Amino acid sequence: MLTPDNLHRPRADRTAFLGVERSLTGRRWAARLADERAALAIAQRHGLPDAVARLLAARDIELDAVPDFLEPTLRRFLPDPLHLKDMDTAVARLVRAVQGGERIVVFGDYDVDGATSSALLLRFFRSVDGNIGVYIPDRRKEGYGPNTAALLKIKAEGAAVVVTVDCGITAFEPLAEAKRAGLDTIVIDHHMAEIALPEAIAVVDPNRIDDASPHKQMAAVGVAFLLAVGVNRALREAGWYDTAGNGGRPEPDLRQWLDLVALGTVCDVVPLTGVNRALVCHGLKVMAARRNPGLAALADVARLKEPPGAYHLGFLLGPRVNAGGRVGQADLGARLLSSDDPHEVGALALRLDEFNAERRAIEREVLDQAISRVEGLYGPDRKGLPAALVVESDGWHVGVIGIVASRLVERYGRPAFVIGLDGDLGKGSGRSVRGVDLGAAVIAARQAGLLVNGGGHAMAAGLTVTREALPGLAQFLDERIAPQLGAAPPVRELGIDAALSPGAATRELVGMIERAGPFGAGNALPRFALTGVRVSYAQPVGEGHVRCTLVGAERGRVDAIAFRAGQSALGPALLDPARPILHVAGALRIDRFGGRETVRLQIDDAAAAAGSVLA
Repeated sequence: MLTPDNLHRPRADRTAFLGVERSLTGRRWAARLADERAALAIAQRHGLPDAVARLLAARDIELDAVPDFLEPTLRRFLPDPLHLKDMDTAVARLVRAVQGGERIVVFGDYDVDGATSSALLLRFFRSVDGNIGVYIPDRRKEGYGPNTAALLKIKAEGAAVVVTVDCGITAFEPLAEAKRAGLDTIVIDHHMAEIALPEAIAVVDPNRIDDASPHKQMAAVGVAFLLAVGVNRALREAGWYDTAGNGGRPEPDLRQWLDLVALGTVCDVVPLTGVNRALVCHGLKVMAARRNPGLAALADVARLKEPPGAYHLGFLLGPRVNAGGRVGQADLGARLLSSDDPHEVGALALRLDEFNAERRAIEREVLDQAISRVEGLYGPDRKGLPAALVVESDGWHVGVIGIVASRLVERYGRPAFVIGLDGDLGKGSGRSVRGVDLGAAVIAARQAGLLVNGGGHAMAAGLTVTREALPGLAQFLDERIAPQLGAAPPVRELGIDAALSPGAATRELVGMIERAGPFGAGNALPRFALTGVRVSYAQPVGEGHVRCTLVGAERGRVDAIAFRAGQSALGPALLDPARPILHVAGALRIDRFGGRETVRLQIDDAAAAAGSVLA
């Protein structure tokens, strides 16, 4: 996936790492570390290896902050929930609802952030004897966020309070109708807000314009967790729990649900820094204990056999939870994550796995069509490519358009919107690059009258547009985004933390590197270049992958694998019988398969070493 780490504007003032201006995958290698002195100071003060010190310094970790970074605690990073505007009102209303037995319904989004937020609040309110239910809208029939018909139905079925999670911040008309019908609504969201706020008794969103919270990069599930912390504390203070141990209602330990927080936070691709990083660190430990039956069943169908990391959440578990909302039944993810019935979760996990396979097939078809459309308009040389790509077609499945937009960003190096048309209306999803605020552009387009609805955050946005407005929308987005993108086209770069010899890639070093995790958005996966190595053994495996062993000049060796290497010049170079000398870049991991621990390099790229000629 394209991230801020691998798409940059050219830097004429910095030489390429190891002199690699164009690698086998067409990328320029760039050192992530700008200040060598900072790395030296970290190594000396904290007794860390140079490679670890360099990756910490490259992530702007201050000298005194290193211990907290390597051991992030919730006590240190979790903020007081009441620092968020309207949180006190939301907490008070929900406490009153719990104590009075009023019906509370969580209205969730259908993606992973929404599903985990919904499951978290379901589990919490059940544990405190709240009268709780959930509603997840159908992506194709109802679209994103609260709609009037659903809210009025929820009210008619006896609900007193609706809590929207991962949605609601721009649902002006539906929430106004809900208010007129006498339904109390609480918005728990993290998307960009406008100056005007929807008519709700509480709007809790760190990205409210009038909220000075420093935690604007939290996922919705993080905000939902803060809501649970606030309600739990208020119930304790109100004497709702038996604190004397007399067999009454116990107070729940909210840490048991941090696995859900971790999953939603990683999959929403928010920066893994500060409070987000602390939540994910502790959530991964909870997940490893397999206490959530749904997550355990999902790990089994995904064939996850090792302790989970952020990678597994983002690429194995998350896509399966998402698949229900994309091509299947929207509420499957929330049901899986909130159920304790082993038979139900087993069946749900299998269905989600099947839907995920179906989603991949649909995604490939839509992607091929989208690429054909772009290159049919601009040719293979891509001359005249606009600052923002807008591609649309009748019948494109709205469940995959966001993923396809990400693939177009990766291919063309600029923001992209993919829109599926159904009659006179189109549903679109956009993905961005560093330095381009897509959510702000979409909100501006809506305010200009070009959209029926739309919103989002800097890196991702969604919209609804009429067919006739599409040309004007494309022109508006191009004109607005072009100054942010800059005159010079972005250059694909591969960030490198340090150079190593194969013999230095020990279990001890990789174990220390893992302490700097979890890795993802905002805390890039450490990448190292093994310099001047030869391939002593190579074998093609699977669909275009290459498994190999790399040997250094001093006979140190490391096992490696390059996924999808057959799609570029990387695969043939690794399989070249002439065994050229290469610089090989990738991420070091400890493979814990079968009870053994071995170091493996997951290869991202390679380049010919000086004096070496590739066939």
